[in-house]
Amino acid sequence: MTLQQLHYAIVISECGSMNKAAETLYIAQPSLTSSVKELEREIGIQIFNRSGKGVTLTADGAEFITYARQVYQQYEVLQEKYTGGHVKKKFGVSAQHYSFAVQAFVRMVGQFGTCDYEFAMRETRTAEVIEDVHTLRSEIGILYLSDFNRQTLLRLLDAQHLEFHSLISCPVYAYMWKQHPLADKNAVTLDELAAYPCLTFEQGDKSSFYFAEEIFNTTDFARVIKACDRSTMLNLMKGLEGYTFCSGIICNALNGSDYTAVPIAGNDSTMEIGYITRKNVILSDMGRVYLEELQKSLEC
Repeated sequence: MTLQQLHYAIVISECGSMNKAAETLYIAQPSLTSSVKELEREIGIQIFNRSGKGVTLTADGAEFITYARQVYQQYEVLQEKYTGGHVKKKFGVSAQHYSFAVQAFVRMVGQFGTCDYEFAMRETRTAEVIEDVHTLRSEIGILYLSDFNRQTLLRLLDAQHLEFHSLISCPVYAYMWKQHPLADKNAVTLDELAAYPCLTFEQGDKSSFYFAEEIFNTTDFARVIKACDRSTMLNLMKGLEGYTFCSGIICNALNGSDYTAVPIAGNDSTMEIGYITRKNVILSDMGRVYLEELQKSLEC
């Protein structure tokens, strides 16, 4: 097993195609295929399922790629530090749909620039936040715990060799357009909100309801509309007088000033927002700066 073979396998897993991977690596496809097959024979597992539509990771292959990324990333660090080679450092964050997480990412990138670094900010589903950090696709994941989901998510994180680090606990707010009929109230009840569409972020047909980004179980709500991204969610707030539930930590610089957060009356539920990492991981310089900027955003 060689570092080159590990690199080949990682690139193939990211491209999903032998042809695309060969183009990315600037090698002939037969040479790439031969190298990977030799690697599979050596380690005694099949890494990829091959079909006319491309390649996908087997269950064994997905686990192998997780470890391969760890090894190869450490090699890149050594190469840059001791050989003077120019290797672009990679840093990624996966998060539930929080504008403050994006704001912190923008500030972090501003400190490092984009010439020598390859950055990724992924606003995505809860399950994918966890999977991205587990596979080291992202160094840090941002999500929340509540009394409802805490036990299930912590058990899942532990099984994936991940740990949760608390950042802040906050009450629950209704997030809505400033011209919504309830926007000027000091607080709103769930009964008052029932007359309007509750907007939720779609988590996928096979996802557990413990993965919901909304702290309340929206299956009990009569009017529910699902969205896949933050921009659509904001448009639905304006067009349909919809609302969603949030932490009350709003970034007007990104969402705009047309929206407001109103406290939920008669409810003592809290959201504990935090970040997840691989266990015993040593954060990169980008990771440490990102968390510093994230804390600043949460304290505003």
